[in-house]
Amino acid sequence: MNKTWLSVVIAAVFEVAWVIGLKHAGGFLEWGGTVIAIIVSFTLMIRASRFLPVGTVYAVFVGLGTAGTVLAEIILFDSPIRIEKMVFIAVLLLGVIGLKMLSKDKEKEAA
Repeated sequence: MNKTWLSVVIAAVFEVAWVIGLKHAGGFLEWGGTVIAIIVSFTLMIRASRFLPVGTVYAVFVGLGTAGTVLAEIILFDSPIRIEKMVFIAVLLLGVIGLKMLSKDKEKEAA
């Protein structure tokens, strides 16, 4: 994985943080952390889209963020585990992996 894709993954981690912050922040520090997470997340995603296909970057960013948010709900907030939810998260991640694999082909063609 190159540095550009790593920045997309890190952006998705920060996305999970700010989504959790939007729901659970109550004080000044929590809201401040949420705003910082939003800024870091979108900055990394925008920078990555300079070097990778924008649609693929956005799809990977949102897919990983969605999967991460669902997993964080389960781990941190005792959300019930439903098999249907896990199946759809797996399908989502397969789509993200597929897009990433297709973007490698486009990157090779461009080189």
